[in-house]
Amino acid sequence: MITWPNFVSQCFNGLALGALLALISSGLTIIYGTLGVLNLAHGAMFMLGGYAGYVAYEATGSFAVAVVAGSLFLAVVGVLMERVIIRYFYSRPAEDQILVTFGIGICLVELVRLVFGSLSKTVPPPSWAAGISSLGFMFYPTYRLVVVGIIAVALLALFLVLFRTRLGLIVRAGIEDSAMVDALGIDVDRVFMIVFGIGAMAAGFAGIVNAPVVSLTPDMGDAILVQTFVVVVIGGVGSFTGAILGGLISGEILSLTSMVDPSYSGVMLFAVMTLVLMLRPQGLLGTRSQT
Repeated sequence: MITWPNFVSQCFNGLALGALLALISSGLTIIYGTLGVLNLAHGAMFMLGGYAGYVAYEATGSFAVAVVAGSLFLAVVGVLMERVIIRYFYSRPAEDQILVTFGIGICLVELVRLVFGSLSKTVPPPSWAAGISSLGFMFYPTYRLVVVGIIAVALLALFLVLFRTRLGLIVRAGIEDSAMVDALGIDVDRVFMIVFGIGAMAAGFAGIVNAPVVSLTPDMGDAILVQTFVVVVIGGVGSFTGAILGGLISGEILSLTSMVDPSYSGVMLFAVMTLVLMLRPQGLLGTRSQT
């Protein structure tokens, strides 16, 4: 039987999940919109960020250090990946890009499995965010509320970078017409490297922030990757605000459907994606030039 506190609790769960999906999807949509690369290793980057944060937490005992370390480590991994491998596939067919990023994702997963094993790892929330909080009409885990705030700040920071800086102007111009940006004398290769690093860092940040909510396993990025692609399709490919809107919608769909029947949560998510594709193929906030 569905009760009012249960419904509100699931809405909060959907908000937390939606914020997480929005952050991961923002990195994916920036990479695809700017570079034209469909990065199937994005889920593995999310997982790797969680494990990098776990190592940092075990070494220092500080959750803040874990978040910073996990994010920076994935930024470095993203830059190296772009410089060493991805840059050679910009002019290759899309299926080549899909295969190489899929292969990179498998390699990352198996490398983590080799180092850490298949058993799950846990990262506790910071002491000040542990326990539960009273919202007046219900009790709710404090850290899940904190996660929403942390991700909101991260998304705001990404928004300011994209819409209030010269780099963001170049990135948004590159999404529309990368050839024209190159013709203007801007070092597009350098911009591409930075964009890939930012996208990877967003995934890594989400991975360690989510670690106290869900235990870390080498395969944890698989499900999140599928959901992230659905978010991008719903919101609109290449649209940052679309990624946020799509993430929030998807989070609520998954959470509220789980309240009725968890086995149908994924079905409902794909049903909504199909409906969006039928009525608005470019996504809710996408444009036809991006699809």
